[in-house]
Amino acid sequence: MEKNTEKKRGITGTAQVAFLAMICCVLWGSAFPCVKIGYELFAVAGDDSASQILFAGLRFTLAGLLTIAIASLLKGKPVAPARTSWGMVFTLCAFQTVIQYLFFYMGLAHASGVRSSIITGSNVFIAILLACFIFRQEKMTRAKLIGCILGFAGVVLVNWDPGSMGESMRWDGEGFIFLAAVSYAMSSVLIKKYSLREDPMVLSGYQFFAGGIIMDICGLLMGGHLQAVSPYSLAMLLYLGFVSAAAYSLWAVLLKYNPVSKVTIFGFMNPVCGVLLSALLLGEQEQAFGIRTLCALAFVSAGIYITNSAASSSGVRS
Repeated sequence: MEKNTEKKRGITGTAQVAFLAMICCVLWGSAFPCVKIGYELFAVAGDDSASQILFAGLRFTLAGLLTIAIASLLKGKPVAPARTSWGMVFTLCAFQTVIQYLFFYMGLAHASGVRSSIITGSNVFIAILLACFIFRQEKMTRAKLIGCILGFAGVVLVNWDPGSMGESMRWDGEGFIFLAAVSYAMSSVLIKKYSLREDPMVLSGYQFFAGGIIMDICGLLMGGHLQAVSPYSLAMLLYLGFVSAAAYSLWAVLLKYNPVSKVTIFGFMNPVCGVLLSALLLGEQEQAFGIRTLCALAFVSAGIYITNSAASSSGVRS
């Protein structure tokens, strides 16, 4: 009875979920071009994985501090996980931040950007499979399967480049990218489970802070360094920290009150938003506003609609 009452107080309306999830996607989409701009401002080379990991670590450390500060302001007092919740914090930290980004950056050095983007897009499909078949949080339906296929088709279409698909795949390239996608998918299912026992903003804030510190240490030990520190570069780093803090915290709240499939399906919009915002910020209009991107948007939108219809009718297992 208590869980049902809590669910009614949460954000469960389809229109509400769609609006808030799209805010997350726009924020994450803006991270694609802003990370590139950040690399330029800090003079981080495209093949310098150590400095990229250090950059990401500083971003997530800031994200953690921002999330903890916002949660404390909302509560009117300093917040911290319960003593029994620290295991959940460090498990989330491992999957959502450390494993995901370490494998992503190490893999990206040996994989094509196109295939990396497509493989990363598979995390939505993986999260729904984990929620349905491993954690038994909801049921798989034909509509959800069709929605995932349509959404993933949109991701493939928006990233498609036949010229880069013929290159040989490497286990320490595309293989690592896939492990990063699995790690992120696992974190989505875990936040759904853990948020029933702990405030999702508290979980997000402390796991970001812990994960950021670990990545900072890894980046420094690998020889990473940031140059050309200026007010502009620091402002960009602060914005990227805000993106992670706001988007992941809101995403965690949505996952707390809704089926995993209903929320994570919007993740297929991330690369589409990334392409569109790259057009505005990096001048890549030719790629963003072509027929291929419009078709990808149509596929993703159809997948979201079908999956949300299925998730709303099937509900969640407690």
